[in-house]
Amino acid sequence: MSRSASFGGIILAAGESSRMGRDKALLPWPPTANPSSTETFLSAAIRSLAPSTDFVVVVAGTNEAALTPTAYINGASIVTNPDPGQGQFSSLQMGLREVLNRGRDAAIITLVDRPPARAITVQTLRDAFESAALDVWAVVPEVAGKHGHPYVAGREMMEKFLQAPPTGSARELEHRYQEHIQYLPVDDPFVALNINTPEDYAALNNSQ
Repeated sequence: MSRSASFGGIILAAGESSRMGRDKALLPWPPTANPSSTETFLSAAIRSLAPSTDFVVVVAGTNEAALTPTAYINGASIVTNPDPGQGQFSSLQMGLREVLNRGRDAAIITLVDRPPARAITVQTLRDAFESAALDVWAVVPEVAGKHGHPYVAGREMMEKFLQAPPTGSARELEHRYQEHIQYLPVDDPFVALNINTPEDYAALNNSQ
């Protein structure tokens, strides 16, 4: 049985980017972009999620002021985690509450510290969730055996996330409820790629 869901997009961007040395959300994308280009990881992530969602929420931390112009000019909104030191899971909970408060019952969630998934990949994940059995709470992309982002979480998975402490772990809950997770192979290597250091970022030049 298929379901009809309404979707909000969430981009988690409250991290301090300490290993990178500058805010990863504002790194130019692609790395070899024209110096006058304003395209960044954040703007590209917003545009990746936007076609498959009703709105996109960026969860910021102490970097709220720096991210707000990029979010707004690309049609997203900002919510601010007042205590990002609790960890990424607390930012996820803030984003999920915003999605539920706006009356949506599913979320497409990604991290800002990676190249954006292709829009077709995001839509494929959404389509898979909408056509999945009702006991499927989430759809997670898989590349070469690695799981990644963005992933789709339905209301049941969202509620499990929100019932956990803010210092919890999305991965731990995913494993706990693995029988309700559908892993979907996709042809998009960026979904499983993390960019943490200047060396990781420089290596992207070789993958373009």
